[in-house]
Amino acid sequence: MPVSEKPPRAWQRMLSGRRLDLLDPSPLDVEISDIAQGLARVARWNGQTRGDHAFSVAQHSLMVETIIGHLGAASPEIRQLALLHDAPEYVIGDMISPFKSVVGGGYKTVEAKLEAAIHIRFGLPATLPKATKALIKRADRISAYFEATELAGFSDTEARAFFGPPRGISRDMLDVSPCPAAQIERQFLDRFEAIEALRQKGKP
Repeated sequence: MPVSEKPPRAWQRMLSGRRLDLLDPSPLDVEISDIAQGLARVARWNGQTRGDHAFSVAQHSLMVETIIGHLGAASPEIRQLALLHDAPEYVIGDMISPFKSVVGGGYKTVEAKLEAAIHIRFGLPATLPKATKALIKRADRISAYFEATELAGFSDTEARAFFGPPRGISRDMLDVSPCPAAQIERQFLDRFEAIEALRQKGKP
């Protein structure tokens, strides 16, 4: 009788001690410390950026949340959603858009499940309202424009073609200088905790 093969491992052990199942992620296995550490060590643009340090997903996320603030009044909940908009990448990495197109729907399915688990863990809506999603996407594209032109070697014309013009935001509003991973990890955690304090303050 043939011995059945073990199914491939679909979970990752985190330094917090949690074991996160990528195919069926539980909100109970999500920790902000793991997210901050992972995102601070994942490079944007596949590491093809200027500077002595990688420009991490955590630093990008901080910049997107900053942009949200500059675009107008945003609730603490929207700011937290902006800060966590790429949070699944602490497990699955930052896949550049051209490769996402090649991989197809499987990647997006895993990403969506992770995002829902992360949101539920922190008391955020599992699925974003369309207006909130559009606002965060706008801030994300503005951030990408400045990263592209300042760090990734894109011309202004190229960046505008791919990401659109950064309407309402100027370069002097943002810090696009790549920083050490440990520094960004701490900044990400501090910002998360500051926003959480505002969220809790606003609850009845």
